[in-house]
Amino acid sequence: MDPDEWVIASFNLENLDNANASAWKERKRVLRPMLERLGADLLLLQEVNSLAALDDLIQGTDYEKFHRAFTKSERGAPYAVRNIVTLSRWPIAEVHEYRNDLVPAPAWRMVTSRPEDKEAGPLRWERPILYTKVKMGRRAVHVINVHLKSMNPTKIPGQTDSDKPWLWKSHGGWAEGFYLSDVKRVGQALEARQLIDTIFEKEGEDALIVIGGDFNAFAGSAAFKAVAGSVEDTQNPKLRSTVLIACEANVPPDQRVTLIHHGKGDMLDHVLVSQALYPYWIETDIFNEVLHDESLAFATDVTFPESDHAPVVTRFRSPHEAP
Repeated sequence: MDPDEWVIASFNLENLDNANASAWKERKRVLRPMLERLGADLLLLQEVNSLAALDDLIQGTDYEKFHRAFTKSERGAPYAVRNIVTLSRWPIAEVHEYRNDLVPAPAWRMVTSRPEDKEAGPLRWERPILYTKVKMGRRAVHVINVHLKSMNPTKIPGQTDSDKPWLWKSHGGWAEGFYLSDVKRVGQALEARQLIDTIFEKEGEDALIVIGGDFNAFAGSAAFKAVAGSVEDTQNPKLRSTVLIACEANVPPDQRVTLIHHGKGDMLDHVLVSQALYPYWIETDIFNEVLHDESLAFATDVTFPESDHAPVVTRFRSPHEAP
């Protein structure tokens, strides 16, 4: 790695675990060189089901010695599935999680549930936001790692087959589940934006902020726009300094693909930075050369040991040159 540069990468590892020994052996063989290729100084990971599997995966690599933060349940232990993990070459000064802390869970009474839902209940996000403050050079960098709700519909009681949970009993049930997933995803994005605005309020427009991860949302979607912000939407030029820059902007549009579904490529994984960090950004790569269609039949970890997401790799001038 060029000593005058540093790299931030985001990578959804697709249900990383070592439960199946033979499948894990092959996944490790495929994923380890992919991680090493990233050459990241800050690595934002999603869907880490097993921290032991992650330890095994990065053993013998530079990442083995990195500082680490990961999501924890209320019991203080990692979640059973889909943990968010941040690895940093530099010391991590603070770690916080946000899950309906800055945005209260909205109340919702399900309209298609069977039996009928009598009262509204809280609609909590499925995953927290992972925040770390990283001491990088002479300044701290605020690192936000996210995995927003997928586009898969939220389960509605009585609306799916008990033996085939993917089989919906009505269009209305599916529609309500899809709608609630949208609410959760945009709600998480709003909470991320609230966190970003809190940082700006404390440190001013010179705050160095990076947010990355699996947004499950393309540029221009409500969730993406909620995080990024724009003068076009707010019609307020005074807010320009708090608009975030999407680091995929230098990638040709036809190559902005991090996931393929039903033959269509989408950019669902993103890295965005604050205006103060933007001048140090050099370029972005998306390593999607071996990306497979995740909607194919039998597209399991055994058939495709690589992830169904492509990593996003952003390069910056050295943190020691940061203001």
